Amino acid sequence: MDWELELILAMRTVIATVLGGLVGLERMIHQREASIRTYAAVSMGACVFALISQHIPGAEPSRIAANIVVGIGFLGAGIIMQDSGKTIGLTTAATVWATAAIGTAVGFGMYVLATLSAAIVFLILASHHLPGFSRKIGLDGDRNEKP
Repeated sequence: MDWELELILAMRTVIATVLGGLVGLERMIHQREASIRTYAAVSMGACVFALISQHIPGAEPSRIAANIVVGIGFLGAGIIMQDSGKTIGLTTAATVWATAAIGTAVGFGMYVLATLSAAIVFLILASHHLPGFSRKIGLDGDRNEKP
């Protein structure tokens, strides 16, 4: 592998880490257990797996991407818990999964899609905390998530 390609791959890794960290920033602001480090690591890891899958002779990149989805799904299953009859962690599990998709998109060079996806996930998370948001759109909000 040449140095120019290595630098491009390193840049993709940094971009995925930053985008994942931005999603995690919202979670940190609202004092969730999974925040910047978790989201940055998930996005970066998915990106690196996507990058590796493109450079292994004979490897099928789509198979690696499919396994990222499955692996992060297991991580998400571990995040979801029952507490006094309430389910907690659904939003965290879903957004960790979405953050893996962001990292995978960066790994495959889809920067606009990844950036847009990170912005959308951030806005989804942030909108829940706007005063009266749930009432304005006729929803009760995520009743099982902590406020």
